[in-house]
Order: sequence, then structure tokens, then C-alpha cells
Amino acid sequence: MLQLVFDDCTRMALCLKQVFNKDKTFRPRKKFEPGTQRFELYKKAQASLKSGLDLKVVVRLPPGESINDWIAVHTVDFFNRINLIYGTICDFCTEKTCPVMSGGQKYEYRWQDDHKYKKPTKVAAPLYITLLMDWIETHINNEDIFPTRVGVPFPKNFQQVCKKILTRLFRVFVHVYIHHFDRVTCMGAEAHVNTCYKHYFYFVSEFSLINPRELEPLKEMTERICI
Repeated sequence: MLQLVFDDCTRMALCLKQVFNKDKTFRPRKKFEPGTQRFELYKKAQASLKSGLDLKVVVRLPPGESINDWIAVHTVDFFNRINLIYGTICDFCTEKTCPVMSGGQKYEYRWQDDHKYKKPTKVAAPLYITLLMDWIETHINNEDIFPTRVGVPFPKNFQQVCKKILTRLFRVFVHVYIHHFDRVTCMGAEAHVNTCYKHYFYFVSEFSLINPRELEPLKEMTERICI
């Protein structure tokens, strides 16, 4: 039995290495166009992350920069990073293992959109996350919401849209931490996932982008690793 567990962990560790090294994600990675202001902001944010600075400092708006550009860059980046995290465990998140999108017995998330699911609907976790990522991609690819052309302003509801995106992305963290963190740990990815979560938490807290009630499912863990 121990040998089987060891073999399983070894296989997943190799898979993890391949996933992280090749930037394989659950959904195609979204990239910023070189030469744009947002690309420069993205490079600045990545440089700060790699510098070893306190994450609480890293998330602060750089002097002279637009807050909407800063939020746009991070919203897309968190979409990419959470895709990467979920991509490492998605083979173990199935309709059989996760028939409901939940965070333990206390928290259940139902899907709703403006198309097929007009009322909150109970769906399996992998379907919920597929619908979520499709929904986010539609928004971040929409020039009316995330404009990429120079001089085109953000819409008045831009931050509200980002709040909804970031709130729903948090639910992926909840599901991964509560239902699949044994796999993450077995793959040796715990530090990576924790760092991504801390970055996310400090960012949404810095700009009040998520209702504190939404953070309740991971409150104890957040107090342990973030505060």
C-alpha cells in the first residue's frame, strides 16, 4: 500500500513539474499584448513578485498608475494562476468525486448566468468550474469591458465586473483547498498554491474587491497564513 501511495505521489509530482514548466492550464493562458501599458504593468507586477518583497507591498498601486489598469492586470493574472492550480488537480475532480460545487458540508455554490442557467442551479464541481472559466473568458475578451486600445476608457461598471470575477474565482480556491489539497500536498505544490492564495487575498483586501462574507470558508486558514 505504501508503495502504491509513493508511486501515486511520484507520478503526480512529475505531472506537476510538467504542468508548471510548460504553463499548461485548465484553460488557455491569457497574455498581455507587448508594447501596451497593461503589458508594462504586468511586467512590473511580476518583477515585484520575484523580488522577494512582502506581498502586502507588492499589491499596492504603483505611483501614477491607473487603478483600473492595475485591477485589470491582476484579474487576468489571477485567472491564469487559478487555471494553472486547478489544471493540476482537474483529473481528480470529477462528477463522481465532486457531484456538487462545494467547500465542505457548510458551503455550496450554485451556478447562474444570463443564458442557460437563469436561476441558481446545483451542478457538479467540474461543470461549475468549466462554466466559470468560460464566463470569465467571455468577459476579459470583451473590448467593451476590458478595453485594450489606447485611449478607450473602462466602462463605469468595470470594478463591479471584476469584483464578481474575483469572487467566483475565490470559490475555486475554496474547492481546491477543502476537497483536493491532499493532492496538492502530495505533488509538492503546497507552497506555490499558498503563495498564490496569499497574493490574491492581499490584493482583493487592498482594494475591497470581495465581500468579507465570501471569505468565510477559508477564514481559519487565511488567519493562519495571511494575517
